[in-house]
Formats: sequence, structure tokens, C-alpha cells
Amino acid sequence: MTPDKRMEQRLNLLQEHLKRENPTMVDVVGKYRELDVVAKKIGLLAAGESYATRISWWPLISILGTFSAGKSSFINTYLGLELQRTGNQAVDDRFTVITYSPDGTQRTLPGLALDGDPRFPFYQIGEEIEAVSAGEGSRIDNYLQMKAAPSEKLRGRILIDSPGFDADAQRKAILRLTDHIIELSDLVLVFFDARHPEPGAMQDTLEHLVRGTQRRNDNSKFLFILNQIDTSAREDNLEDIVASWQKALVQSGLSAGSFHILFNDRLAVPVADEAVWARYVAKRDADYVRIMERIDGVNVERVYRIIGNLESTSNQIEQQAVPRLRTLLQRWRRDTLIWDGIALAALAVGGIALSVWLGWWQGLNFNPDWLPDVQASPVLSVLAIVLPLMILLVIHFLIRSKVRHYLAKPLSAEEPYGNLQAAFQKSTGWFRSIFQSKPAGWGSLNRRRLDNIRHSVDRLVQRLNDRFTNPSGREAVTTPVKQR
Repeated sequence: MTPDKRMEQRLNLLQEHLKRENPTMVDVVGKYRELDVVAKKIGLLAAGESYATRISWWPLISILGTFSAGKSSFINTYLGLELQRTGNQAVDDRFTVITYSPDGTQRTLPGLALDGDPRFPFYQIGEEIEAVSAGEGSRIDNYLQMKAAPSEKLRGRILIDSPGFDADAQRKAILRLTDHIIELSDLVLVFFDARHPEPGAMQDTLEHLVRGTQRRNDNSKFLFILNQIDTSAREDNLEDIVASWQKALVQSGLSAGSFHILFNDRLAVPVADEAVWARYVAKRDADYVRIMERIDGVNVERVYRIIGNLESTSNQIEQQAVPRLRTLLQRWRRDTLIWDGIALAALAVGGIALSVWLGWWQGLNFNPDWLPDVQASPVLSVLAIVLPLMILLVIHFLIRSKVRHYLAKPLSAEEPYGNLQAAFQKSTGWFRSIFQSKPAGWGSLNRRRLDNIRHSVDRLVQRLNDRFTNPSGREAVTTPVKQR
């Protein structure tokens, strides 16, 4: 089966599921197919790829953080189940994808259950792991597991519990999975352990989890949680600790996201000063309510996110990818012509030098047998013209190929809108003229396709708004159907 056929099958399965779960979203999959056509024409997507598989169609909440930061305890409390093992040391070295169990049974399934099911956002993730860590792709069970739990909090959403994050010790595959999960998530809870008072000790974690928010257009989905803050109650320095961590996050480049504190009542030891403890509890309760509000809101946010991503990607293709490709093509043409001129000048100088040399020898009446008389042979006369042109042509294609490789090398293969490097290479193929200013596959037809997609997004957003809001405050007027 070809890659495109496999992707078509996967999208068909997705649409079948959405017909049952959220019929409004079925049309959105069709619009993603249209966007894929545009991107493949330009070269931003390869065969078997789709923008529809780069997002999660289920509300996805990921819980990341350092070792012993209380991630598993938070999940157990939220679900009302003893699902995840807890402890001060690392107790799980795999990502756990937690889903709803319809039959009331709690069970654990291997990573293959996620890697082989196109309905989940980890379909064929083993191939990505293999790409960054040779030999690890077939060991998917070492990185992923799925747990089904009978909690109503999981109905219609997915939770992901990560292994303790320690960038120095993690393998490339773990980092790749972390990035993949962050990309797909609607909400990212990043836990830190308040019992470690020096934020500088977590610099590697901040580097990977926090600084990445600067490059994102959805960084408001990050909630940074300072957990187990009750340990500071004896010294009554809550504000100092919070300020220290906030400063560390800002210094690491945090530009968005919100900051909260938590602690677990079952594990906390209240201090004698009731006023201090009441202040800690009040702050914790207020932050917990805010966190729960964000979690409860992901189902609605998910629908807007998916539709918004469709419009955002359309805009990025036209407003970022195409202009960037135009600029690269201009530079490719300029640099190629400059080097063509240098090569032509070098050949001209070489030809003049050769003529002078031959003339000098002939002036001495030195005509060896191996020195042909060009004027006496029409064939040699033609060759004398054609051969330099062929040499120039070969040199030109070598030059344009070298310039193409030089310009393509620093380009990213993982831009939000697709593979810019591959798109540039497609626009600079052997049969593309260096005087062509438009990227391959870009023209009025694809521009109209993008316009139609954006118009469809507006209509879909209006339909969603009708479900959740009514600015006029009036009741919808239903026109009665005439009886015949």
C-alpha cells in the first residue's frame, strides 16, 4: 500500500469516528485534505503526510515535570483512583496515556496499542523514534503504555503522564516524544518540586520545557505548577519561594503561561500557626480551581483549536512559506548568475591564453601532428563552437546545484507549515528555470483554494459560536413549516 493510500485510510477512520463523537468536525477533516493538496503541490508535505495528523482530534492534557514533583499524585487525586504509582524516586520510566474505560475495568495495555491505532495521536510514533534513535523504534513498549480507567473525568479526553524529566539523562527518543506530546496537547501542566529551593538546579528542565514556549504561538496552554509548597509553611516564606521560581522562569525566557501552587492534603503536615496554614490552603484552593477550570475547558477549546489551526496553517503557507521561497529563489538566481559570470570569465581568460599560446607556437612554424588545423576542418570548426557551450552548460548546472545545496542546508524540515527545505528543493529542480520567480506549485488556483479554506473556517466558527453564545440575547426564531 502506498503512503498516500495509508494516509487516506487513516483519515477515513478518523471521519468515521467523528461522525459518532462530533459530527461538526467531519467537514473539517475534508478541509484538511484540501490544504494537504496545496502543500504537496508546493512540496511542504511529502507523500503520505497530512496536516490532519499533526494535531490531536481528542482533548489532550499532558502532565510533565521533574522527578518526584507530584505528577502521579495529582493525577490520582484528579481521577479519584489509585492509578499511578507514587514515590520520592522515579517510579515509571515510560509515558502513560490514560484513557476512559467504558466497562468499568482498570487495565494496562502495551505501547503497541497506541502505535498501531490510527485513532490515537501516537500512530506509528515508532517510526519517529527510529529516526532519532536507531534500533529503538521497534521497542515502543519501552517508551509508551496505555492505561484505561473507569473515571468520568476521562470521558472524551486523554491524559498523559510523563516520566520524570531530566534533560541530561534522557535519551533522544524521550526528548522527541516529549516534543511530540507538547505539540499535540491542548493543555500542558509542568510540575516543579518546591522542596528543591534552588531553581537553578532545574536549568536543563527549564531549557527544554520553558524556553520552547518562546517559539510557540499557543504558549498560553502552559500551566507551571510549583507543587508540595506546604513544606515552606514552617518558615512562612511562600511569597519568597514563588517569586524565586517566577524569576527563574522569566530568566529562562517564559513569555506566557500561568503560574500556580499546589500541595496534597493527604501528604501535607499542617503547621501550628493556624493563620499561616489557612493562608496556604486558601492560595492552594484558589489555584486548584483555576487549574480545574482550564482542564474542564479543553473540550471546547479543542474544537476551536483544530479549526484555528486550519486557518493558521493556510495563512502560514501564503504569508510565510511562499514569501520565504520567493526570497530563496531570488537568492538562488543571483548567486548562480554571479558564479556563472565568474566561470565564464575564467573560461574566456583560459581561451585567450590558449589562443595566444597556439599563435605563438604557430608563429614559430611549429606545427606538430597532434595540433589540428581548425580552419581546414568544418567539423572541428563546429566543435570549437559547440564544445565550449556544452562545457558552459555543464558548469552552469553544477553551479546551480551547488548553490541550491548551500541554500537548502540550513532550512528547517519541521516548520509549522511543513518542510521548507523540501519545498525549496522542489522549486529548484533540474527542469526549473533560474528565472522562475514563483515557487513550484504556487499559482492562482492554489491561492483560491486557500481563500476557500479560510472562508470555510469562518463559517465553521460561526456554527460553533451558535452553540456556545448568543450576543443578541434573543431566542432563535423558527419558521413554521407549511402543511400541504
